[in-house]
Amino acid sequence: MKLISDSFSANSMIPIKFSCEGAGISPSLKWEDAPQETQSFALIVDDPDAPNRTFVHWVLYDLPHYTHNLPEAIPHTPILDGNGIQGKNDADQFGYFPPCPPQGTHRYFFKLYALNRFLGLDYGATKAEVEAAMSGHILATAELIGKYQKHR
Repeated sequence: MKLISDSFSANSMIPIKFSCEGAGISPSLKWEDAPQETQSFALIVDDPDAPNRTFVHWVLYDLPHYTHNLPEAIPHTPILDGNGIQGKNDADQFGYFPPCPPQGTHRYFFKLYALNRFLGLDYGATKAEVEAAMSGHILATAELIGKYQKHR
């Protein structure tokens, strides 16, 4: 399975538009080559370079198997219009929380999971809850890394 973005290239800098210094919207994502038996997808975005602990920027799950992309600027609603459920990020918000590292260049890991079932969790689940529910149900994974450093 492969995960790419029209918004930034793998291992490159994430444009300011998708950060706390810009509009703070989510970047576009698209994927291909998921296993045929995929029932749903989950997406977790986190920053392992954050001070003290890995900071979770986005938790999204129960995306139907026929979903193969996410456009820019996904709304911060708990339930996406027929296309998945959003968990809480570490800012205690639904949806994408933009990169805003306090210092230096941080890496942002966009991790996509193809699953053999829907997780059935209520909206607002945490990364830990989603990971626990996915255990034993992951068919394939894909990862895209972007980097960000504040300009000011």
